[in-house]
Amino acid sequence: MSSFLQEPFVDLIYFDRHGDDRGSLTAIENGKQIPFDIQRIYYIYETQENAIRGKHAHNNLKQVLICVSGSCEVQVEFQGTQKTFLLDSPTEGLYIQGKVWREMKNFSAGAVLLVLADAPYDKNDYIFSYQHFKQSHPPVIENLPPEYRECIF
Repeated sequence: MSSFLQEPFVDLIYFDRHGDDRGSLTAIENGKQIPFDIQRIYYIYETQENAIRGKHAHNNLKQVLICVSGSCEVQVEFQGTQKTFLLDSPTEGLYIQGKVWREMKNFSAGAVLLVLADAPYDKNDYIFSYQHFKQSHPPVIENLPPEYRECIF
């Protein structure tokens, strides 16, 4: 893999919906819709009203967040830019890699946020201090190849 893949990056990924009058199905496979091998899966549910989840960054982890039921907002920040994504469809996911601060909030009643990750849990990969995150010096966007620059925010 190229070294630029470890730089902070955020983009929406869209999944195909298959269905008929019986209902819908969305399939996700390693190496097809997900740009990494899935090593860990977890989901967030029964989130209390006004709760904010996340509130951290990772050094190297790659994740795809999918709200498979209900909706939530994911606020991300890196390289001095903030953006909020509304996840409200099981056919789209938010791909996040590297040093990106993330906060998940405004969960609807019954929301289920599924998270796919490229590595098992490693407490040493987490950055819990927002001040430490802000003091880090991530690479600048100009280091990304041109075809990836348009995907960021």
